[in-house]
Amino acid sequence: MTNPFDLTGKVAIVTGSSRGIGRSIAETMASLGARVVVSSRKIEACEPVVEAIRQAGGEAVAIPCNISRKPEVEALVAQTRERLGPVDILVCNAAVNPVYGPMSSLTDEAFDKIMGANVKSNLWLCNLVMPEMAARGGGAVVIVSSIAGLRGTGVIGGYGISKAADFALARNLAVEWGPQNVRINCIAPGLVKTDFARALWEDPQALEQRNSQTPLRRIGTPDEIGPVAAFLASSASSFMTGQTVVVDGGVTIA
Repeated sequence: MTNPFDLTGKVAIVTGSSRGIGRSIAETMASLGARVVVSSRKIEACEPVVEAIRQAGGEAVAIPCNISRKPEVEALVAQTRERLGPVDILVCNAAVNPVYGPMSSLTDEAFDKIMGANVKSNLWLCNLVMPEMAARGGGAVVIVSSIAGLRGTGVIGGYGISKAADFALARNLAVEWGPQNVRINCIAPGLVKTDFARALWEDPQALEQRNSQTPLRRIGTPDEIGPVAAFLASSASSFMTGQTVVVDGGVTIA
């Protein structure tokens, strides 16, 4: 029987993959045989990840990209084609959250920045790679969203709005591209111990309270998200599209 999780020879772009969840996704996919593009704003941050993947026997290259800038997004895809070939897998993981506090303090500039980086850039990337996926018989896109798009919050409301929009983006693109065997799904992580979410877990008292409300009684780690993304990119999930997989230790059902 063919291993349904095998990604051998697949070309995968993973944005925001210099650390945290993105790094775990890149390393997991490389371990399953994918040829991975590690991407972040600064190439210096990507190179250690590429080196770690190569030392583990995988294949990876670093291509810097600020996802908020369309020319850089276009260059990311073009350089991937030049260096590795057509894109089989796209993981939209990079995101921003410049405001921590009530939405009354959310400026127009900050809101536009959040929506541009967390939603519009994902559409740019999808529109760049999905046509070629369709032309080659199929492909897979994974958007790393958040449970902030499923529940209210008093401190990261703008971010939550953008992540809810990602669910809708995936559903609509799934309808558009499904007939061409191009799939797109979302992951909605709960609180994961990353630098990005540090403000939510570094307070011991707040963390203890969060853990007490979570059935698994702890927050997650990046390496518990990477394999889920790899599953959604593989043929193991070949009959899934437009879906959101919640990976949160059970906090949203408690």
